[in-house]
Amino acid sequence: MTRKFFGTDGVRGTANTYPMTAEMALRIGAAVGRYFRNDGTNQHRVVIGKDTRLSGYMFENALTAGLTSTGMNVFLLGPVPTPAVGLLTTSMRADLGVMISASHNPAEDNGIKFFGPDGFKLSDDAEMEIEKLIEAGVEPAQAQNIGRAQRIDDGRFRYIERVKSSLPRDLPLRGVKVVIDCANGAAYRAAPEALWELGADVIAVGVVPNGYNINQNCGSTSTRTAQEAVVAHGADVGICLDGDADRVMIIDENGHVADGDQIMGLLASRWAQNGQLKGGALVSTVMSNLGLERYLGAQGLRLERTAVGDRYVVEAMRRGGFNLGGEQSGHIVMTDYATTGDGLMAGLQFLAAMVQSGKPASALANVFETVPQLLKNVRYSAGQAPLEAESVKAAIAHAERSLAGQGRLLIRKSGTEPLVRVMAESEDAVLLEKAVDSVVEAVQAAVAGPAA
Repeated sequence: MTRKFFGTDGVRGTANTYPMTAEMALRIGAAVGRYFRNDGTNQHRVVIGKDTRLSGYMFENALTAGLTSTGMNVFLLGPVPTPAVGLLTTSMRADLGVMISASHNPAEDNGIKFFGPDGFKLSDDAEMEIEKLIEAGVEPAQAQNIGRAQRIDDGRFRYIERVKSSLPRDLPLRGVKVVIDCANGAAYRAAPEALWELGADVIAVGVVPNGYNINQNCGSTSTRTAQEAVVAHGADVGICLDGDADRVMIIDENGHVADGDQIMGLLASRWAQNGQLKGGALVSTVMSNLGLERYLGAQGLRLERTAVGDRYVVEAMRRGGFNLGGEQSGHIVMTDYATTGDGLMAGLQFLAAMVQSGKPASALANVFETVPQLLKNVRYSAGQAPLEAESVKAAIAHAERSLAGQGRLLIRKSGTEPLVRVMAESEDAVLLEKAVDSVVEAVQAAVAGPAA
């Protein structure tokens, strides 16, 4: 059965445009409420967090209405990072966790993602069952069994304490000057507070959300603000989060950016040396750079690749018993500490490496030589399927033949936006650009023509 509502990370789209409407959120809330409250009792509870988008108020209310209509008791956390929802779902013995966020997307988008009672994101099978309930509709609870809703004021503080506990108690950050860019998003209070309480000298940027400026010229997808702040303040390091704080980019003292691959490479190497890395492997996606795979291989470690999406990384980690994984985009998953990607915790692990090694960020943020990688995106409209066009298939086949033995090509639809992503790797720069551009041009031509 084809997934109609759920993408690679919940349901996502432009706010007030199908499927991200208040009416749809109410239906989703009712469906997921019925899925988890299947014994008719009123002992079931759900925690709901959100980021700082203006539309978060609308979706919070609509989801609450849908959930309580099926008898679920709702606990509203307000603005908290996505990993806080995973944490609090388990610590509050909830049946379900909900995060209202479109992560790194612009403010006009929003999304809804779900965590099961174990704090991990729902499986494909669970999402398919919920989709069936959304389409079929559900019977509301009897009047006397309607659920209650209440606000929880200490969710942020519980999360901060958990984050702090991921560092050794004898590892103070006193004297370390840190720029923290919160992307005007969900961690705008939690991240600076946690760093300050750990002893760091904190310069906070992207901490004045207004409902419209989340991820706008700040955060992990737009690092210039943090880069400039690191250099201007003479900071030791910069930590850039995205709108829901499950991604991170690191800025060294010279203003250079380290992506998720470099951070994972550093952590895998250090964890392997101290016996912390389980299974002798790092789990990442097909997007991770070939240079990372070579770096790990030289140390006798493996790179286990998955489909794109942090939930697929986590699923592979759980199946294989691995404890470190993530994505080039900055999702870093450390299951010893959290059930999902946590940008702040990953940033703290980088700070721990700096303090323990006595090395500057620049010596730790570039642990391997990357193979040149080129990624271009082509936007398409609803109803179009450009990858099904014969001309596009032919262009992809030709590009693959040209790269055979000299690189690799990866073509995929984004799971969170209407984009076709065209990525290739090769140490031959001319061949690399030619391969990507030929496919991009074919996709653009297919998009410009009639819907496939």
